[in-house]
Amino acid sequence: MNEYLPYLSELLSEALSGIFFILPEIALVIAFLLVIVADLFFPGKSSKNSYGIALTGIIISAVTSYQQSLSVEKGMSLFSGSIVLDKVAISFKLIFAFVTVLFAVFIRGNSSLKKHNKGVGDLYMLLPAVLIGLNMMSMASNLLMVYISIEMVSIASYLMVGYVSGENKQTEASMKYALFGSACSAIMLYGMSLLYGFTGTISLSDGNMIAQLSHIAEPPTALAILLTLVGIGFKLSFVPLHFWSPDVYQGAPTPVTAFLSTAPKIAGFAILIRFLVPFYGYKAATGVQVFDFETTITVIAIVTMILGNFAAIWQNNIKRMLAYSSIAHTGFALMAIVAIYQNGIRSLIFYFTVYALMNMAAFMIADQVEQKAGVDDVRKYKGLGKFLKIEILCFVVILVSLTGLPPTGGFIAKLFIFTSAFEKYQSSGSTWVLSLLITGAITTVVSLFYYFKIPLNAYLRESDRELPVSVPMNFISYVILALTILVLILGLFPSILA
Repeated sequence: MNEYLPYLSELLSEALSGIFFILPEIALVIAFLLVIVADLFFPGKSSKNSYGIALTGIIISAVTSYQQSLSVEKGMSLFSGSIVLDKVAISFKLIFAFVTVLFAVFIRGNSSLKKHNKGVGDLYMLLPAVLIGLNMMSMASNLLMVYISIEMVSIASYLMVGYVSGENKQTEASMKYALFGSACSAIMLYGMSLLYGFTGTISLSDGNMIAQLSHIAEPPTALAILLTLVGIGFKLSFVPLHFWSPDVYQGAPTPVTAFLSTAPKIAGFAILIRFLVPFYGYKAATGVQVFDFETTITVIAIVTMILGNFAAIWQNNIKRMLAYSSIAHTGFALMAIVAIYQNGIRSLIFYFTVYALMNMAAFMIADQVEQKAGVDDVRKYKGLGKFLKIEILCFVVILVSLTGLPPTGGFIAKLFIFTSAFEKYQSSGSTWVLSLLITGAITTVVSLFYYFKIPLNAYLRESDRELPVSVPMNFISYVILALTILVLILGLFPSILA
């Protein structure tokens, strides 16, 4: 036992020295515990105390992360290389915090959740917990931490989807999500075990892992990597791991759908970047390609954009349509992964900042329409432009941005992605990258056909039922208006973020 004491002392010293750099996560742990206590001693359907504590903890975490961004210049390896804190991780953490704050506000403004017998106290409790997992996904630097962080987010997500299980579609969505997620998790864990068996290390930042893999035969290496990508692909919901998302998004409460289609998806890209960079770095240093990620991701991106956009055309349920739209956006964002060294990461962070604004606003508007007009079918949006004037006007702006048309933030975000991919094509001359660019351009045009069904019905077709003259704006309406203005500001002044 005595011979291990020096190592224990070293590990303890390293752990204590790293605590300062995880203050945002410590704030979230404290908030998580306080929300449990608040909901225990001050129960109720409104759960004002739980809401206030959760929101305060998330904001403190975000402020602390921002302060770290001012002091952290280079990547810092913490806790024996388990996590890495750098500018990229902090950027993702700030996006996660922003989305989670919007999620909390969305829950607060959703009447169906507040009226449910369970109340919303337990749902607020999940917010700091899932944000810890999201933050860890952005910082994970070894396979074990990748798995743990993904599972933290997955378990919280399963609970969110099944939180309101009063109807068959919600119960079905929860079961489908949990079963499919568990299967993908098991497959990913098997792939990780193969990688560990081949290399003897779980550290992604350890150059020995990639070097050892380069000496293994290509088929088993490819199998291990593909199995590992299954778990990441589940979070990204790219083809062919997208089957769960339309049904789950439709069946889950709308605030939960908005969150799941935004934060975990963005976190999946953060994990993907952490996983790919060592392989790309090894290829750049030695010229040896362990696995052809470029072709694999390009094919996935092309198929995902095609399926997501064309499947969305046939959807009439607004949440299913936005679900397939989210799949299509995943395929588009993968273009930046292919061009990761041509400002791909910078473009991706800008893209996801704008995407978070657009996607959360889109689901908030869909929820407002469902609550105020009682419709969730695009064909029943007829005449709503005169009924919900501000909400539908904002919806049109958001849809224009999701399409990628000026003068919105979505246009600038897509322009950055296209520019990165074009620079990649110029440097490589790859036919695959050219195909990716062409597919991205064509599917952007295709997206017009389903996005503009909403303003077509809302403004150009008369309703077949009598509608009130107007409906007063509530707090969520003002949040939607603020998000829409932000999307326009980022379209006109992208330098604010760029």
